[in-house]
Amino acid sequence: MPQRVSESKKEVTILFAGDSGDGIQLTGSQFTNTSALFGNDISTFPSYPAEIRAPQGTIAGVSGFQLNFGSIEIFTPGDRCDVLVVMNAAALKANLDKLKIGGAIIANIAGFDKKNLKLAGYLDQRNPLEDNSLGKYRVIEIDVTKLTRESLKDSSLGMKEKDRSKNMFVLGFLYWMYNRELAMTEKFLKEKFAKSPELIESNMAVLKAGYNYGDTSEMFTTRYEVKPAPMPKGTYRNMMGNQALAIGLIAAAQKADLPLFYGSYPITPASDILHELSRHKNFNVRSFQAEDEIAAITSAIGASFAGNIGMTASSGPGIALKGEALGLACILELPLVVVNVQRGGPSTGLPTKTEQADLMQAFYGRNGEAPIPIIAASSPKDCFDTAFEAVRIAVEHMTPVFLLSDGYIGNGAEPWRLKSAADLPKITAPLIQKPNAGDAFLPYKRNEKGVRPWAVPGIAGLEHRIGGLEKEDITGNVSYDPENHEKMVKLRAEKIDKIALSIPLQEFDNGFATGKLCILSWGSTYGAVKTAVKEMVEEGYSVSHIHLRYIFPFPRNLEQLLSGFDHVMVPELNNGQLVKIVRSEFLIDAKPLNKIKGLPFSSIEIREEAEKYFV
Repeated sequence: MPQRVSESKKEVTILFAGDSGDGIQLTGSQFTNTSALFGNDISTFPSYPAEIRAPQGTIAGVSGFQLNFGSIEIFTPGDRCDVLVVMNAAALKANLDKLKIGGAIIANIAGFDKKNLKLAGYLDQRNPLEDNSLGKYRVIEIDVTKLTRESLKDSSLGMKEKDRSKNMFVLGFLYWMYNRELAMTEKFLKEKFAKSPELIESNMAVLKAGYNYGDTSEMFTTRYEVKPAPMPKGTYRNMMGNQALAIGLIAAAQKADLPLFYGSYPITPASDILHELSRHKNFNVRSFQAEDEIAAITSAIGASFAGNIGMTASSGPGIALKGEALGLACILELPLVVVNVQRGGPSTGLPTKTEQADLMQAFYGRNGEAPIPIIAASSPKDCFDTAFEAVRIAVEHMTPVFLLSDGYIGNGAEPWRLKSAADLPKITAPLIQKPNAGDAFLPYKRNEKGVRPWAVPGIAGLEHRIGGLEKEDITGNVSYDPENHEKMVKLRAEKIDKIALSIPLQEFDNGFATGKLCILSWGSTYGAVKTAVKEMVEEGYSVSHIHLRYIFPFPRNLEQLLSGFDHVMVPELNNGQLVKIVRSEFLIDAKPLNKIKGLPFSSIEIREEAEKYFV
């Protein structure tokens, strides 16, 4: 048995990469779940091929899963990885630039034969494992395919089925390298293949073979220890953003004591919300997969009219199709939550990549004057709180609400501390149960918030007109009067403006109330900005960080906070959208930092740009 050395690490970033059929997402998820159970803080970034069946061995077919885990608080999946696991040549070529100098490459050498090298586009099938081009890295060559087959030599499975287990070999080896237990993955395999004992046996055999390979091979003398993170006491779940969002919607519906109706048409990367909600009929959740995006949103509007919390979700192309119905929800003044899990555009664009380019669409993507409140989630676990707040605003202010997420948040995961129902505030719907004695029902008579009553069909005396034609003030009758139209447009806008009175004042995430530079962020840029600003503040830079959840209307003290800085920088995964709104609203010379590559910001990119303001 070789002598081992144990080395302690505060955080480690691993990037798993291979063909979409190599089980990369499963491998990454299992290592993530095991690390979360161990007590590490984590952040993940899955990356999928855009093509459903991209040619095997090509760069277009590479699937990736990046995980950052540590004994410290983690805010991003990591800028550059410490370990790059590649199952073939294409995976190496597509991801080598993401590896730190001096980092480790764990390569399945069976994926570097002449065929794979040609498919990956290596000139003259030159093997990077043999041409000294990887001298800046530590290369660990393992014939994963061969060792997997050897561990299953007595199995009756066919060769194709045996090869599907090779991801378990890699997982077992990494469990050994980072001192992780096999128990959680063994439990997962038993549950996943409960009806196929042979698959349980084969996958567990390969998992143990990978672990034992690390334990017995003389090539490996160092194991790494990443201790649990000092997190607040509580019960945690490893939660993906889309999953947390769905659970937040359910929690809000329970606190409002109303049924939840979800009308949806499948689209990447929002479909997992439908999958999650469909599992919770026991919480009075009705999920409906419609024939198209228009049917999805109009069914949700109909459900709201009938006294449900109506909601729908999509990505940018689907939101475009929902545009006319969004105007209908505005003029009806009914509660509706509309989730946009943004992806790269325009058109089909980059369906499996992330972007923040639908902010202007949320602001203005409808005909007429149809203002809709906009809030944005900042991380996978924040999706729960943001979804809860979206329902609160929609119900208590009788309005559609945009909830903006994106592919990075929706598919990413991090530990989420379970909340008690007692800790969540009650949501009070302006439902009217019966008309006042002797009075005619006035469906558009507003309270002090500018909110009209919510009258559910079927109650005698509460009958009223419904439809997309302009309403007469107070009565709701159809009106073509120009003075009334202008008045109703302004009343609807005033109601949305008053939402600012019910949301918290904006606070700084880090830094001081005045200074040289304020970085104003929204959505999924949060983690990268927080990491960069935290480092800079510790080094004495006069930099602060404000992160927005409420984008329309803005928190009422935002202008005052921004005015305390010489410069304001707005990083966005678009060509400059929030920055235009901030400039217009506050007449502040905010400066953009834009990235439109289908990839999230790294903290290094944020820091490099921020430091320019101090030269």
